[in-house]
Amino acid sequence: MKVLGINGSPHGEGNTFTALSIAGEIFAQESIDFEIFNVGMKAVQGCTGCNACGKNKNEQCIFTKDVVNEGIQKIKEADGVIFASPVHFSGIGGNMKSFMDRAFYVAGANGGLFRHKVAGALVAVRRSGGVATIDQLNHYVTYSEMVMATGNYWNVIHGRTAGEASQDTEGAQTIEVTAANMVWLMRLIENGKGVVAEPHPFKKVYMHFVR
Repeated sequence: MKVLGINGSPHGEGNTFTALSIAGEIFAQESIDFEIFNVGMKAVQGCTGCNACGKNKNEQCIFTKDVVNEGIQKIKEADGVIFASPVHFSGIGGNMKSFMDRAFYVAGANGGLFRHKVAGALVAVRRSGGVATIDQLNHYVTYSEMVMATGNYWNVIHGRTAGEASQDTEGAQTIEVTAANMVWLMRLIENGKGVVAEPHPFKKVYMHFVR
């Protein structure tokens, strides 16, 4: 089994990386492969809603000069995913937001590439905005039919300078609990294949209230 950690920090090995590494220790203990994929260190084109991915059906965004298409395939191949972002001003970091918008648009337009994968979210923050940001991340998980792993509190870890988040013992434990629950859920899903029937996908219904 494999878990992919999506690191939305523009600083590489900052506190978001520290938080993902805490989860990685739990995965290592359970013999789960873990890879951190950095999306925040280079510019990421925002989604334009062009729907080319829905027309082409090739599991790719039409914009090809950043990390998004590589990330989509890495998520597709993983059994579990942790989406990790710092708080930038009022929410998800800009590059991470652009990555999430495009990756989930492509996934949805190509038959639900992330459907039933186990997912978790975590946020590294200096002071405040963590709860709002983790709520934003969770929205992607809940509308893509992923299976959400939770902890014993919100997955918000505090720190200012790189590595400082490791001193937030309560935040670290919340991440550890989430990682352990991810392992449990992934194993339940794996062991249930061929035993418990997977629900069939529904064709998405669209409507609006303008008449």
